[in-house]
Amino acid sequence: MNPFKKTTVSFFKKTIWDYYHSHAREFAWRNVTDPYKVFISEVMLQQTQTKRVIEKYEQFLTEFCSFQALAQASLRDVLSVWQGLGYNRRGKFLHESAQRIMQEYDGVLPQDPSILVQLPGIGPATAASICAFAFNSPTVFIETNIRAVFLHFFFSGKVGVHDKEIIPLVAATVDHSNPREWYYALMDYGVLLKQTIPNPSRASKHHATQSKFIGSNREIRGKVIKALTEKNKLTEQELLQIAQSQEKRLLGIIKQLCTENIIKQVGNTFFIP
Repeated sequence: MNPFKKTTVSFFKKTIWDYYHSHAREFAWRNVTDPYKVFISEVMLQQTQTKRVIEKYEQFLTEFCSFQALAQASLRDVLSVWQGLGYNRRGKFLHESAQRIMQEYDGVLPQDPSILVQLPGIGPATAASICAFAFNSPTVFIETNIRAVFLHFFFSGKVGVHDKEIIPLVAATVDHSNPREWYYALMDYGVLLKQTIPNPSRASKHHATQSKFIGSNREIRGKVIKALTEKNKLTEQELLQIAQSQEKRLLGIIKQLCTENIIKQVGNTFFIP
């Protein structure tokens, strides 16, 4: 089947729209046109399930209502609110991005993905999704639910499908009159597939199972950052007790956090600036 045939594309788009019009999900970040709010939600949704973002999105916006407020906050305050979302570097990247946007763009989020991708922690897909949802731009991107939809409709029975094979289909089917809602619709249909088909993304070349969190370096990093958001300063020995980790392993993690400028060291004490 030629995926670019008009009849195929027409059927595909009708199927997606019909489902969406009857089963659209509602989230606080949907149908929002404030670029700042979209920016926050898209970074939060990286590698994090929507149910966890729901709990934090409104809280984050209450604490930091604008790029200016976020830029002026301390990293410690930002990471304190970020607790529970995981991958704390994203919180740091948000903080740094807000500072860059204030300094270089007078607090106005650029509408060009090629500019957004230069911000800390913003890859091509996130840059494109921000433009689609904030500015209703017909950008082209893939995320996990969108990938599942295109694998299901256009690559049935195939394995090892690369995203570069999917991108032309995303571009060919994007709704130029309303790309924002079209991507909402694709994501909602992807959720349906995941509820009805076991592991619909397994045909993707990029598919990988997430490593175990309990006992991982990610868990220890999280414990260290959480402790340092609650206390002004902690010593190495205090962090050892909190993290319940082998000293050599913890020291390696602390060194990495210092290299990433998430925490600072003065003498034998550590803190988040």
